[in-house]
Amino acid sequence: MEIVYLIFWMILGLVFGSFFNVVGLRVPKGESIVTPPSHCDQCNRRLTAIDLVPVLSYIFLGGKCRTCGARIGFFYPLMELLTGVLYGLAYWHFGFTVEFIVAILFISLLVIITVSDIVYMLIPDKILLPFACVFIILRIFSPLNPWWDAFVGAAIGFGILFLIAVVSKGGMGGGDIKLFFVIGLILGFKLTIVALFISSIIGLIAGIIQLLWQKKGRKHPIPFGPWIALGSTITYFYGLKILEWYTNLLF
Repeated sequence: MEIVYLIFWMILGLVFGSFFNVVGLRVPKGESIVTPPSHCDQCNRRLTAIDLVPVLSYIFLGGKCRTCGARIGFFYPLMELLTGVLYGLAYWHFGFTVEFIVAILFISLLVIITVSDIVYMLIPDKILLPFACVFIILRIFSPLNPWWDAFVGAAIGFGILFLIAVVSKGGMGGGDIKLFFVIGLILGFKLTIVALFISSIIGLIAGIIQLLWQKKGRKHPIPFGPWIALGSTITYFYGLKILEWYTNLLF
């Protein structure tokens, strides 16, 4: 039965990943996530069920709108697929526990802010604040050890990025700062530091590649949110093993 549950959560993740694309695209613009229904941005045709099957629709339609032939970005099915895989990974790690609920909500948040930050260079408070409130409540029922570690992690995550923003005179976005407050609630003090380190390394490498590839100037803004999301996801599932490996390497 475990494999059945695993497949179920992966499929559910694919479905929710499609919805998270909508949330990440509409909330920053102040639009409803319900109306209007999903439609092609070019010809404005309302999408039907055959257009909305996660990942498969993109493959079967050749990445194009059925009506006008406009290209559909590969980014959208990629986020659906990632959500499905990560939901399955969460179940594999935690089973049916309170921490599993924390995990899928954390994944959901990270997918949404990744879409939002890539498209608009913005991580809205309307997304962050509801998740923060839910995570505070969940950490009461699924506390870290010790219980106050989540709140210290939140303070440290917020404080470090706020300090970076002050020193760099705006080099760090407000959304990134508040996002690390939420990440701290999930990871606690030590793993928040690990997540920041991993995110910074990934972001640095990605930034160099983007600058070289697109030949843009140093002042061209590069979204940090997706790399925070990737680094935090790696840390959430494997941070303790990474920390143990690093400690053994040093001592």
